[in-house]
Amino acid sequence: MEQSRIDEARLAALQVLLHNSRGPFEGLPRTAGWGYPEPYTRDLMISALGLLVSRDAELVDALRRTLVALAANQSPRGHIPSLAHDPEDRGASDTTPLFLFGLALYRKHTGQPEFLDDSAKRALLWMQYQSPDDRTMVAQLPTSDWRDEQWVMGYGLYVNTLTYASLVLHGEGEAATQLRFLMNRLEPSARPQALASAGEHSQVGPGPEGLVVPSQPFYALWSYKVFHSDRFDLLGNSLAILTGVASPERARDLVNWVETECEGLRKAGDLVGELPPCLFPYILPGDADWYPRYERYNQPGEYHNGGLWPFVCAFYVAACVAVGRHDLAVQKLHALTDLVSPWHEDKAVWGFNEWSRAQTGRPSGRDWQTWSAAMYLYAAECVRLGETPFFDEIRARRPQ
Repeated sequence: MEQSRIDEARLAALQVLLHNSRGPFEGLPRTAGWGYPEPYTRDLMISALGLLVSRDAELVDALRRTLVALAANQSPRGHIPSLAHDPEDRGASDTTPLFLFGLALYRKHTGQPEFLDDSAKRALLWMQYQSPDDRTMVAQLPTSDWRDEQWVMGYGLYVNTLTYASLVLHGEGEAATQLRFLMNRLEPSARPQALASAGEHSQVGPGPEGLVVPSQPFYALWSYKVFHSDRFDLLGNSLAILTGVASPERARDLVNWVETECEGLRKAGDLVGELPPCLFPYILPGDADWYPRYERYNQPGEYHNGGLWPFVCAFYVAACVAVGRHDLAVQKLHALTDLVSPWHEDKAVWGFNEWSRAQTGRPSGRDWQTWSAAMYLYAAECVRLGETPFFDEIRARRPQ
């Protein structure tokens, strides 16, 4: 019965994606079925994973059309806009590495290694200039990545894992090795001991802190000089596992840590269901990183402050597969199937909603989200295969 429900959800996800494959803006894909008719770059590039594993010709072509539009609207310096059809909608920190990521996946899937080569080269150059200390680790401004209502500043985990993946996939092995080292480095004073214990080697000199949280298996949300946030970023840490930024041992410990911490959240009444929130511990009024605007948009357990996002949870399902926890991945996939079922705006059998409140599971945002449906397909395929398509190759290139 449970497998039949997963099969039903996969078919529904495919129907949502086909429905969203053409929208009102130059025929480019929609970000959501009823709301968000625009072709948002980050949503569609993240969706590339699901579009490609679907092997549906129309969906693969939807990705191609999006990539072509992004290349056509790329800035003269190589930056990729936030909307595929609008060259003036700029400023996002994750759109350019996501373009490089989605492009590499499309090239591999179609066997076209030179597709949009000039745009790829310009995007790679743009990313070089996003490193303040000129050592590959890229920085960002607050609210410039997928969390448009949350302050992530300086060296963010999520954007740097994407950058690492894009460097590996585009054959920039030396830069990828350097970036992985920097992300895994402790504060400079601990560098020799950390290197010796981890067996790492690098010629990189003194520089900024890495993203390792001392005595913990997970990576910090962000870090810059003496400032940092040790709140847990589910998407960034899942990508650290999937890309091999995290060592196999750290990756296994990280998943175990997530499960233990979530059990504590459930006991405290701060979480329902089996899936992790996108961020925890939640930011509370009075905390140093609470902003007045959060009162309206980012309450604890909501939106980017710990909401349950189906597309993010799908990355966690894939991360469980990557560490060899197949039984746990199956359990999480069943929970994800329950999460994408309720509809919120328009009555439908499957909602594929944007996000749900962590304390109640109540869906919110817009229904029929492209990335919710696409990443469900990807998570289900990972569980079916016992592999993580595309990410397996990235991890295989991980420096030892």
